[in-house]
Amino acid sequence: MAPTDVLEIDIADRVATLTMNRPEARNALNRELRAAIPAAMAEADGSDEVDVIILTGTDPAFCAGLDLRELGAGANPISGESGDLIGRPWSITTKPVIGAVNGPAITGGFELGLNCDFLIASDRARFADTHARVGVMPGWGLTVLLPQAIGVRRARELSLTGNFLDAPTAAAWGLVNRVVDHDQLLPTARALAADISGNDQRGVARMLETYRAVTGTTVDEGWRVEARMGSEWAQGGIDPASIEARRQAIVDRGRSQL
Repeated sequence: MAPTDVLEIDIADRVATLTMNRPEARNALNRELRAAIPAAMAEADGSDEVDVIILTGTDPAFCAGLDLRELGAGANPISGESGDLIGRPWSITTKPVIGAVNGPAITGGFELGLNCDFLIASDRARFADTHARVGVMPGWGLTVLLPQAIGVRRARELSLTGNFLDAPTAAAWGLVNRVVDHDQLLPTARALAADISGNDQRGVARMLETYRAVTGTTVDEGWRVEARMGSEWAQGGIDPASIEARRQAIVDRGRSQL
């Protein structure tokens, strides 16, 4: 997997860490970075050496959103770019994506975070939706994903005011899973990635697929979706010996976490 000047890629211990690397522009999404992220996501998702993907930024920011200098010069942020990706910043992955938010995540950068499966935030993280302040509209699912994370009324408040949300409030509102000291951000994200990697990867992929199918529908339909997908999984065959081996490993792990 080849890195670019604007996106660093590191693969270790079955985890691919993608680091946006335009610190002088606060990792603003110019055309090159907008192309590099989905390409790297697809390659990591298809790699037999990767179980989990982490997306983060080079300090001091996670991502400041679209490169407004490029936009102000007349560049169209969508035209000519991966037409099949309109509506999301990368194609849906079969592997979990953890967002490690190391600093401000603004507008399009906020949307990048929302498209991750869950978020860990540095105590330096801040979030803002400034689409209305800039005079552009979201195109990567903000009005879908933000209300799912924090509720529609809080989402409206953030989008209509353009105000910043600090990391502790983001955790209290359910936007991020936890807030950690800045120097513990990547170690925490990688430890969680290792926990995921230690599971049966077919089961991880199916669980992720089920969550996505359920959250894309109504509550009542979600019950039916889960039942159908669970039944399909069982029909594929379950190995009792394999389950017993995993059961004992789960018991041992649970004791170590008490």
